[in-house]
Amino acid sequence: MLTVDFRRLPVGPGLRVLDLGCGGGRHAFEVLRRGADVVAFDQDADELKSVAAMFAAMETAGEAPPEATADTVTGDALAMPFPDASFDRVIAAEVLEHIPDDMAAMREIHRVLKPGGVAAVTVPSFLPERVCWALSEAYHTAPGGHVRVYTLAELKAKLKATGLRVGPHHHAHGLHTPYWWLKCAVGVDDDDHPLVKAYHRLLVWDIMKRPALTRIAESALNPLIGKSVVVYVRKPA
Repeated sequence: MLTVDFRRLPVGPGLRVLDLGCGGGRHAFEVLRRGADVVAFDQDADELKSVAAMFAAMETAGEAPPEATADTVTGDALAMPFPDASFDRVIAAEVLEHIPDDMAAMREIHRVLKPGGVAAVTVPSFLPERVCWALSEAYHTAPGGHVRVYTLAELKAKLKATGLRVGPHHHAHGLHTPYWWLKCAVGVDDDDHPLVKAYHRLLVWDIMKRPALTRIAESALNPLIGKSVVVYVRKPA
């Protein structure tokens, strides 16, 4: 399930891409499939072991072009161990809402981007996130959880303040918002609730099959209740 639109963030052979706060690696895997050199960066060393194993499996299965490289690096988003202007592209998907000093992380994105490079930054959308916070305190107070709710204007203003040029934006995952509202209403840890299980099966089916009906429905829902908002920014040349 990709949040970033790779038509707006083109990647391919010859480009070096950083997946900042890569988590399970979903965007890093897609970058590798497209032939770019990718660095999956996260502070969770255990999760990066799984990402590295998937990189190896993709290479063995021939899912990655032979000229593309994939590495994992453990570290802190506030002080990344990369020289200035190291990457042509940066992806920061669902990361900034977890970081108290988000401006420091944004300055690091600016620093490691090459002049003319493009980044995709995604955070939870304001309305869906506010409803989740209102429904469940546990949703946002768990260790490592969300520390803020962004408005689109705030996110753009902060990115612009680092020197990045703000470009287009869009929303994603409109079908997922009701699932999270439901989880917050019944208890975020109650994965066995019948309604939660039923909606989860629907989402898995949609991800696997991608039928036209749900694609149309999500396209209509995204501008209204898309779970994530994605902003594309460029470092001036």
